[in-house]
Amino acid sequence: MNRKIKEECGVFGVFSPKESNVASVVYYGLFALQHRGQEAAGIVVNDDGVFKAHKDVGLVNDVFTPEELERLGTGNIAVGHVRYGTTGGGGRTNAQPMVVNHLKGNMALAHNGNLVNSYELRSELENEGSIFHTTSDTEVITYVIIRERLKTGSIESAVANAMDRLEGAYSLVVMSGSKLIAARDKYGFRPLCYGTTPDGAYVVASESCALDAVGATKVREVAPGEVLVFSKEGIYSDRRHCGGKKRFCVFEYLYFARPDSEIDGCWVHDARKRAGEFLAESYPIQADVVVGVPDSGLDAALGYSQKSGIPYEIGFIKNKYIGRTFIAPSQKNRENKVRIKLNVVKSAIEGKRVILVDDSIVRGTTSARIVRLLRDAGAKEVHLLSSAPPFLNPCYYGTDIDSRENLIACRHTTEEIAEIVGADSLGYLTVEQAKRLAGGSGEDLCLACFNGEYPTAIPVAADKNRFERKISENPKYKREAEERTRGESNHE
Repeated sequence: MNRKIKEECGVFGVFSPKESNVASVVYYGLFALQHRGQEAAGIVVNDDGVFKAHKDVGLVNDVFTPEELERLGTGNIAVGHVRYGTTGGGGRTNAQPMVVNHLKGNMALAHNGNLVNSYELRSELENEGSIFHTTSDTEVITYVIIRERLKTGSIESAVANAMDRLEGAYSLVVMSGSKLIAARDKYGFRPLCYGTTPDGAYVVASESCALDAVGATKVREVAPGEVLVFSKEGIYSDRRHCGGKKRFCVFEYLYFARPDSEIDGCWVHDARKRAGEFLAESYPIQADVVVGVPDSGLDAALGYSQKSGIPYEIGFIKNKYIGRTFIAPSQKNRENKVRIKLNVVKSAIEGKRVILVDDSIVRGTTSARIVRLLRDAGAKEVHLLSSAPPFLNPCYYGTDIDSRENLIACRHTTEEIAEIVGADSLGYLTVEQAKRLAGGSGEDLCLACFNGEYPTAIPVAADKNRFERKISENPKYKREAEERTRGESNHE
């Protein structure tokens, strides 16, 4: 498929009161979070204070062979991560969790989100002698926590103190030699929850669907600003950073999260159906069928159908065996790639007026190809509806929209976009409707990518590859980066 909004990262952690096969628990949890990142995956196991780690580029099933899982062995604490990076490039170097051996012990950390002050923090740390091995803002978080750990009596105090320096989005799982810690930024941009298993283990995950995957029962969300500690003494909560204005990313409901996840009392499936209902109220189109673009457009299409009374049809079959590494070497193959990943159910489309519901429209190129598929299958009309408002602003909190340059809604009117993508008409969810997706007033949601109302200061350096750019401008860093690249190539 051509470029759409990319998923977030996914984090997972488990604390068991006794030694067990925690690596397998994390493995299955990461499978459930695979939709949040397909660049890389990693697991770190704590076996009586000894950290055993494995991480690499690729999907969970590719990175963790039976032999690797057996090597990780048993323990009582483990953390894991699936990555799509919104700061720093791909590759093994930036894979997580990050593991650090320091004066007071070991620490492993996995991060979902994006800091808005990472450039300043990294520059400060570098000026004080810190040496960075990655181009990810996660390493910046790691350094800040370790510096605090050297001055404090506990890892949880270090995490809490570090939060005074960190600005932006971060949902963290942190593992020390004896504790598992979950922490969430004061705005609660990204989801994080925890639950318990029948054998008494605590499980932390980005989404509740991952708790379900390992047989855990959800207890609650980690509160914005909370530091939650799991140890043999039980659970301890540090809420010194709580109480601020929550700003949860509305696009988690629209696209990122899995439909079977529940966030803050609202099922994602229900939120997406509600989006479709809003579209049906705003755009009462005369049509024969409603179809959704797999996967996140399906729920909204169902909502539109139920509200409007127009039959819902399965219009596309998605080839689930093509990953992001699928190669399309020539222009002709690139154009055909959408046909390989999505195929139209012609009997449901031919000769019909079609309402096509997608989760969003970013550049418009993917929308144009999908509309063309329907036309080629014999659709008489194609009316395109987006279950998200128009993207008009960059996101600085973990979504890979770092500029307005490629946002089609910034350059064209709705009518012009409809003509560009080949649709008979085009409609968007409104910002006010998006606020009501979770059933509330929406005052606790972040919609900055739609309305430009940012909860934090705008970062001085926001592009995804800002640290790579910094390295390329510094001969010393450039040499070190080249050496790391050669080392990775030799390893491969």
